[in-house]
Amino acid sequence: MSGTSHTSPLVEIMTALRERVMGVHDLVLSTGDGLLVAADAATVHPESIAALSAATLSLGQRLAHEANGGTLRDVTTRCAGRHVLIQAVGDRALLTVLGDEGLDLALLHLHMPATVDQLVRILDHDTPSQAS
Repeated sequence: MSGTSHTSPLVEIMTALRERVMGVHDLVLSTGDGLLVAADAATVHPESIAALSAATLSLGQRLAHEANGGTLRDVTTRCAGRHVLIQAVGDRALLTVLGDEGLDLALLHLHMPATVDQLVRILDHDTPSQAS
């Protein structure tokens, strides 16, 4: 396993996605305000990706709202040699997937809902309940 993590079950879920989808290289899980939660990343600086991804997703959500596009599903950026996909994970986190030109986007979109559900379950379980 590559990368950094403080939360092993989260990294295991991200690693499983990387292993299932051809072309995925790095994954970063962050809070909605851009703080790193966990990463399976060897070729990027996870803290930078976390912060930039939060800003990008926020802009995408605002654009979707202004364009009357409904709920934003994800933000995908295609570069020369790289794909970056950012998707909300529940109400308070986001997952950034970085892949190469050979990234199988159709397969990634097929596996993302189950991956997001697994991440949400762990994040919700780790959240301390607030006293009323």
